[in-house]
Amino acid sequence: MTAKKQARPKLLSGGNPQIPKGDGNGPVQDYLDAMPGWKRDVGRRLDDLVVSTVPDVNKAVRWNQPFYGLDGWFLSFRCYTDYVQVQFLTGTSLDPMPPKDSKHADMRYLDIREDDEVDEGQLRSWIEQAGKLPGEPL
Repeated sequence: MTAKKQARPKLLSGGNPQIPKGDGNGPVQDYLDAMPGWKRDVGRRLDDLVVSTVPDVNKAVRWNQPFYGLDGWFLSFRCYTDYVQVQFLTGTSLDPMPPKDSKHADMRYLDIREDDEVDEGQLRSWIEQAGKLPGEPL
């Protein structure tokens, strides 16, 4: 008897993986594994940066994207066609603010494209700052 091959998650618009809602590292790893192409490396690096900067971070998948938080969610990210968008849920409180505006009052974005040189020092600073702020309810 052969084992049934597990189907890869469906990719939604822009290549964002469709992953069931779930708490903990497992669903987040499923999301990372399903990220297409070069975006997978970006996702894994983001996950590593968050975990190394905020060691007690909680993880979950909500709305087909990984979320990270302590007392509340402070960061998430998702795939778009040409970039991975990092979403700082309390981004307007970060210094300096991440570069991209949002229609949500407190949120700011950082878009990472395939050939971008990411300033990991700045990214780590934003993650550290965000982890100290009250986030969105878990």
